Amino acid sequence: GRTIQLLKGLPATSTVEENSAAGVSVYDFNVTVSPLASGGVAILPTIVNSNPLTEAFDIESKGGLEYRVVTTGNPVLDYETMPKNFDLQIFVEDTTGRTDLDVLTIQVTDKNEHPVFRGNMAIQTVTIYVLEGTPPECIYQVDAADPENAKLRYSLLPATVPFLIRESGAIFSTKEFDYEKDPHCYFLNITVTDPDGLNSTKTVNINIININDERPYFTTKQRIYRIPEEQSPGTIVAYIMAKDPDDEDSSSRLFYSIQSSDRYFSINPGKTNKIVTRRIDRDALPLRLHPNISLLVRVEDSPSSGHLSEMEITIIIDDINDNPPECNPSAFRKEANENTAPGTSLVHLRNYCKDIDVDPSNNQFSFTGLSGFGSNNFALESTVSGRLVMTGTIDLENPSNRGVELYTLTVRVQDIAHPNYSSKYSFHISFDNFYIIYIYIRIRPVNEFFPVFSNLSYVFRVSEVTKVGSSIGRVHAIDKDLPPTLITYSIIAGAGTRDYTNIFWISPTKGDVRILARLDYETTQKHIFTVQASDQEKSTTASVTVNVLEVNDEEPVCSPNFYSLQVPVSLAVGTNINGFRIECQDRDSDPRSFRYFINEGNENGHFTFSPSAGSNTSRLILASRFDYESGIDTKWIYSLRVYITDDNLLSARDKTTRLIKTGTVTLSIRVIPNPTTATTSTPGFTLVTKRENIYSGSAWYVPFVITLASLLLLGLLSYLGLLLLAWLRAHCPPAGTAHGTPLFHFTFCVSSQMTKLNTVFDGEARDPVTGRMYEFNTRSGARRWKKSNEPLQPALAAQVTSSATDSSGQGTDRAEEPSEKRKELTAATKTAAKPSAGQSETPGQAGLRLQKSKEESENRGLSSPTPEGRN
Repeated sequence: GRTIQLLKGLPATSTVEENSAAGVSVYDFNVTVSPLASGGVAILPTIVNSNPLTEAFDIESKGGLEYRVVTTGNPVLDYETMPKNFDLQIFVEDTTGRTDLDVLTIQVTDKNEHPVFRGNMAIQTVTIYVLEGTPPECIYQVDAADPENAKLRYSLLPATVPFLIRESGAIFSTKEFDYEKDPHCYFLNITVTDPDGLNSTKTVNINIININDERPYFTTKQRIYRIPEEQSPGTIVAYIMAKDPDDEDSSSRLFYSIQSSDRYFSINPGKTNKIVTRRIDRDALPLRLHPNISLLVRVEDSPSSGHLSEMEITIIIDDINDNPPECNPSAFRKEANENTAPGTSLVHLRNYCKDIDVDPSNNQFSFTGLSGFGSNNFALESTVSGRLVMTGTIDLENPSNRGVELYTLTVRVQDIAHPNYSSKYSFHISFDNFYIIYIYIRIRPVNEFFPVFSNLSYVFRVSEVTKVGSSIGRVHAIDKDLPPTLITYSIIAGAGTRDYTNIFWISPTKGDVRILARLDYETTQKHIFTVQASDQEKSTTASVTVNVLEVNDEEPVCSPNFYSLQVPVSLAVGTNINGFRIECQDRDSDPRSFRYFINEGNENGHFTFSPSAGSNTSRLILASRFDYESGIDTKWIYSLRVYITDDNLLSARDKTTRLIKTGTVTLSIRVIPNPTTATTSTPGFTLVTKRENIYSGSAWYVPFVITLASLLLLGLLSYLGLLLLAWLRAHCPPAGTAHGTPLFHFTFCVSSQMTKLNTVFDGEARDPVTGRMYEFNTRSGARRWKKSNEPLQPALAAQVTSSATDSSGQGTDRAEEPSEKRKELTAATKTAAKPSAGQSETPGQAGLRLQKSKEESENRGLSSPTPEGRN
């Protein structure tokens, strides 16, 4: 701990008043140095921190070892808006290295301040306007506040004015003002005072505004005016005067306007009240038909909601000869190639010019007076046609025409009648009765020459450590074409390497060559590429050779660059630790140029490298024994930072000027103690890694795809099952046989079981073998014996067979016949069961006799042949 207190008088608490100026003393203290500190204070007392943070305080010396804390004025202390307490940490150190740090607490005290106005009165003099005739009322609310939030008192001076101010700060008028009798302006001094008598004063101006209640009237009597057309804009046409009974002495308070829709005239609302004209063309519609213009002039005593009067005047427009020959365009711009043959026509002026005057004597014109710079190269074929042709050949490279591309020619277009239109066409130059039009002829340069480089080839020498983007040289080409054309430069071949497509770049306009990638002497010593100069039409090329200059820019690379070793604490000095050695390489340095030294971690100098210089290999040697018993050594793990430089072969002077590169190797060496050596144990810890599979919201598509695939597979299986069922129905045998198989049975086919129940038998027929009646279904073909043992008569059997045959086309309707038909059929069958005596044997009976031997099978089912009456 500290035995001597350097800061005397601290810690302490002091106060300072708000709004204190810079340099106000807050607290004084002394510094007592140690008797051994002959030099006094090494670090002067300094505020190293404050809570809250502020720069409002500083420390000044009073002389000797006496100091004081003062205010800086930045920021100014404010009790109402800033913290009220500041803790300053003051630090000091003497020359023996002893330090002291104590706290000075400063409390900011409140100070009564002047009241302040807020709102507009805080930044300017407020002006209030009151209309005459307004009854007494509140005209303004003064806004003021006291920094200490005290109640304020308002007062007003002079006391003789017809105004008063209340405790709330509201200013009231006490009378109804008359502008013609009362003063037009009042100046009030508003004072606000706090309970301690501090006050502030501001001025309020009050202006009384006049109310206008009389209609103005015109004093001008003239109603009709005549002017010629084509007057200069702004020409005065008429003076309109009016007066206002409310203000006879100031007519400038009246406002004049033209109410009718008119684009030719405007009125000056000022004191002169002049009606001025814009450009008027009498020969254009609608004035060609109606030259009289009526204007409705209004005078008002207020821009809005005032009193007004109106008067109508008529202006007659007189015609003049104001239409010269017109050329559209009025200035012609033509182009011709240099070396154009003489006689080539450039422009036919007659096709672009006309005169719109109605009188034929006024619409005749001629072209004369061709002049201008270079006019000797051009001519007018005739004054009537106005056809402009070339008379000579213009070559821009010719010294007499060098660089001249634009020729300005003038041609006089002359009207036969005396002109009077200088104001209408001010852009023409008037000479009595003719006008000048301009023809601009630009000679287009023809690209005749190729660009030429100043050198056929360029050679640049560049250091391999030149920064990317640096300029390494410039190529330059010229073109003899005039005017000079823009030459653009580009690299067209050979500017890349195996690793970079473009290693060089050339400025398209200046020809500066820059590098885009780092150059490497060890990889490529020379780059050759081709540059091109082009004037957009013709181009030429030049060769550029870049010789890369070698610089020591490669760092030594050593193997291994990181290694962990263990060394016994009792290892003999001079031993190669674990047989470790490093081997270094440098692409641009000699193997003898390496130096080895341990920059970090070699506490007590236990380790060194041998050899330390002059070889690309070096071994790690124990330089001094470990001594843990006496406490000299305390570390058991050393982290060595080994630096390898390539400056061993350089002289001391060269080392200050040449570029030196450094490689690094990191070694971790653990000292293994003897079994009897007591070592401090280092607490161990176990790192447990837990991995958990959780659902990621971003993988929403996985269950969606699985569900969709399952639905598709289920649908496919259902579809295959339907196809299999249809196949079974189409290929399985009928549901009954004639040999002992019951009519109602189950049919097994390919492990598929089908049951037919509640079959409707809608047809009857006789079996041709047994002669028995049976019922059948017309749709499925199912059959059963009819419950009757009496055979049908042949005629009735034939009838039944015919009836069954007829029913084959009725489908479902047959199945739905009422049971009465069956009853009738059964009755008929019984009636014809036995033939009468003496009747011959019927074919059916003969069939029964011939097949008598087969009656034994009648109880086993029907025969397989299809009956004659089956549908």
